[in-house]
Amino acid sequence: MRYLVRSLKYFVCFAIFFTAVLLALILFGAADWDMNSLFREGTDALWKIAVLFALVAAVYPKVGFARRELGLEEGKTAERDVISGYMKQLGYVPETDAADNMTFRQARTSGRLARMFEDRITFSFFPDGKTVIEGLRKDVVRIAGGLEFKINRESESNA
Repeated sequence: MRYLVRSLKYFVCFAIFFTAVLLALILFGAADWDMNSLFREGTDALWKIAVLFALVAAVYPKVGFARRELGLEEGKTAERDVISGYMKQLGYVPETDAADNMTFRQARTSGRLARMFEDRITFSFFPDGKTVIEGLRKDVVRIAGGLEFKINRESESNA
């Protein structure tokens, strides 16, 4: 269900962006209001564009969201207070804090809007000490890399 909702959000976002670009071209005089002059096939091209947007929106949630395990050195674990401090530093606020997971959201509404309110980052903790991060791919990569560096470096400086 979450996948379908994400796909619909991206479809709507693509349609709004496309409409805004067309309106900007029309308002700046680079294009006519007439659909037949805007597109080769006139209004018949609109359904083809919508199908293209639907295809991209159907695939993007699979590509745009990721799940990654923290790559920590042997014997090191991700501590909750280190994660909370790091996420606060990046502009995230805690949403939930359960025994087996923690979730964070963007603190600023502009950051949430830029991610179409799909800004949740989830940390899942497993009994074997493994920690997995889920969320938007670009955020997961950035956060995982930063946390890996921070945790591995801190334990080296404490030794």
